[in-house]
Amino acid sequence: MPNLTDHTHDPHAHTWLEDDVPNGAGGAERRRGFAVQTLPYGVFSTAADDGAWRLGVGIGHHILDLAAAKRLGLVDDLDGRLKPALRASRLNPLLSLSAHLWTALRHRLFALLVDDESGWRGARDLVRQCLVPMDQARLHLPLDVGDYTDFYASIHHATNVGTMLRPDQPLLPNYRHVPIGYHGRASSVIVSGTEVRRPLGQTLPSGADRPTFGPSQRLDYELEIGLVIGGENALGEPVPIARALERVFGLVILNDWSARDIQAWEYQPLGPFLSKSFASSISPWVVPLDALAAHRVPVTRRADDPIALDYLFDEADQAAGAIDLELEVHLSTTRSRELGQPPDLVSRSNLRDLYWTPAQLVAHHTSNGCNLRPGDLLGTGTVSGQQPDARGCLLERTWRGTEPLTLSSGELRRFLEDGDEVVMESPLLPALQCLGRIGPALSGW
Repeated sequence: MPNLTDHTHDPHAHTWLEDDVPNGAGGAERRRGFAVQTLPYGVFSTAADDGAWRLGVGIGHHILDLAAAKRLGLVDDLDGRLKPALRASRLNPLLSLSAHLWTALRHRLFALLVDDESGWRGARDLVRQCLVPMDQARLHLPLDVGDYTDFYASIHHATNVGTMLRPDQPLLPNYRHVPIGYHGRASSVIVSGTEVRRPLGQTLPSGADRPTFGPSQRLDYELEIGLVIGGENALGEPVPIARALERVFGLVILNDWSARDIQAWEYQPLGPFLSKSFASSISPWVVPLDALAAHRVPVTRRADDPIALDYLFDEADQAAGAIDLELEVHLSTTRSRELGQPPDLVSRSNLRDLYWTPAQLVAHHTSNGCNLRPGDLLGTGTVSGQQPDARGCLLERTWRGTEPLTLSSGELRRFLEDGDEVVMESPLLPALQCLGRIGPALSGW
């Protein structure tokens, strides 16, 4: 496997900041804050600055204000195209730049925060002036999402769902040849912590021959990762797979909320619509793809898997195109919170189990000449593993509601109820966390 890491991935790298800033690559210590090896990007505001939105990078329990860093001359010698991007109120101007500029900025931020020989030790007082405690900041949606595409990249998820619907043929013949996806709704992508209202829609009750309209009774979460797209290809210009990851700025954790009863009635023949478009939550922090170099691993393939068509096949991608990243789903209820109980761990899966790699998703999306633009979001689809506790949604976890979960509060869950709170996270990367609580459907119908 090629070596994709550099000095910014050194697990022994040490930041000179406060003791609560984690150093190194893992363990409980890392969960206390954001490590210098990660340096995720977000958008924040503070009451002290009248709520103005600006870009920041997470470090420990602080945010490094990038506009302040630019104002104090800490990035003056970098490419001039970075400067206006650092003054923006969304990540999109930064996303419009090229991958080598993202890397240059990451290297500079790392140099400012660690003890090394780069010559920036004298800038510590200036860096301190750029720090904002996280508990004094409010986090916002980090980018303007232009278009949102959701894929179906987990073969375990596709097989499980297919088994419920088509026991004799769980996996359709095209699955191992073409990445399946659909176009989602960008306007309803929301930041972690935003309440999710139970959606209204048409459903067909069991045994009925006429649909009814009302609140969904089979509301579900979907554990996904979102690829945040940077750069731009012209309409009609495909992105070759060997260069596809140059278009991925970073990753967010994504909860693609789903109303399964609405979906079951509407999805034939064209697929999901109102069952998906009411809300999709993402983490407020974007972890740069550069930060995940140490997590890149070979793609797992079975003996009966076909060789991908040429436009989807790249030796380097096969050697290091998967991402070894553990993901978890935790669920709490109104009752469990009243009892002071911690959330229940209901799922643990790994991003490396996807059948299609991020590079393949980008290459396929553009293969017909579709132009991806800065700020586009590509969801992986539900990330599920082989075992029951690795299933990334309640549809699978409770096997369509026939095998309900028993929670520590003694309650049963087939699907989500009002007041339920879902937290998705990566145990090793605290920047990847997404929270959403279910609120009641709007009245008046």
